[in-house]
Amino acid sequence: MTDSVQENTQAVFNMDKIYVKDLSLEIPHAPHIFLERENPQIEVQLHTSAAQVDEGVFEVNVTATVTAKISEKVMFLIEAKQAGIFTVRNLPEAEMNPVLAVMCPNILFPYLREVVSDISVRAGFAPVMLNPINFDVLYQQQQAEAEKVTTH
Repeated sequence: MTDSVQENTQAVFNMDKIYVKDLSLEIPHAPHIFLERENPQIEVQLHTSAAQVDEGVFEVNVTATVTAKISEKVMFLIEAKQAGIFTVRNLPEAEMNPVLAVMCPNILFPYLREVVSDISVRAGFAPVMLNPINFDVLYQQQQAEAEKVTTH
């Protein structure tokens, strides 16, 4: 009986599915933008989110918005949302948020990098290589911001 009780309370973490949830590409000034010879300025915005979809089952999303501009003219805009379904059970509440906000995005990010690079090449541009992200630092910053809001 003791073994079955331990099995039921043992922490569970499974990566069930990884998929591209949303992907868009805009090249508003094509074909003329392909005649430009300047290197674009690249701006990247990154967002993460997590939502429970079933008991112990969560969908985690990492979204990158990549804007390439020459002067004020948009060369291209890529928005990619990489998602994953994860089973996470029997974790203390204090450990659940770091798993969903740090561990899961760390798993998804390499897939997101590949999607962004691939779509930029398929669009006729040089590959966009997203720099590595420290999701632990982002999580700590979000926690610090949340504390500031609650203490003011």
